[in-house]
Amino acid sequence: MTITDNEPFGPEYLRPAQAPCPNCPCCSARLCEKGRTSVMQCHGHVADSETVAIVSACPCSAETTRGTHAWRIAQIRVVKHATEQPLPKAAAHVLRALAGGDSFQDPTDELRGLRARRYADGSEDSWRITQLGRRYLLALEEPRYTSAVYVNSVDLKTRTAKVVVLGWHMEREVTVLADFLAQAGGLKLGDLPGRHLDAKVNLGVADPDDLVLTRIQMPEQVTEDYAAVRPLRIMKSGAR
Repeated sequence: MTITDNEPFGPEYLRPAQAPCPNCPCCSARLCEKGRTSVMQCHGHVADSETVAIVSACPCSAETTRGTHAWRIAQIRVVKHATEQPLPKAAAHVLRALAGGDSFQDPTDELRGLRARRYADGSEDSWRITQLGRRYLLALEEPRYTSAVYVNSVDLKTRTAKVVVLGWHMEREVTVLADFLAQAGGLKLGDLPGRHLDAKVNLGVADPDDLVLTRIQMPEQVTEDYAAVRPLRIMKSGAR
């Protein structure tokens, strides 16, 4: 801590300079650590507008960076959109045309709406589909099944949970946002470990980070015997 004695109202205590982030040119390591594990990203943890402008595009916490909280919540949002309230046919046609590099007409100005959802980016003749746009199209096609989900542990600092999606793997842990589990079950984060839940899941993926849980709910009935046999009772249904 540095002390300066040239202030008329007494010494001014200055915080030591924070170490810069090794992965970006705009933030401190501490800020990026917070941003990665927060849906507010890095810019949500600074107060003044000048700093917000500097760190607003930080890749360390962006929704386009795999594994960040912003990325995880974006995956959930896009999959829920595709499976529960999909785009109108005209917008879906334009998005597919972008994905395939096909020429198309946009008489109803669907591109503006796709850009607002961050499914497309660009202007005039330079439009392109984004990662989220491709994730949306994938979610329209990939099968989703009802699977039991067992909560192993919760990290209260990062608000994440380690769960086992029993329809995907009987032992391998998956990291998910704990708040989504708690809200679905009407529980506090500290009450989640040891709980069984049901969720719709894309069980055909290879990477655990690609598992997206939606329609999370408490099982209809939980008994002592139920908890013992639950790993063997994986319900599979084509319904989304």
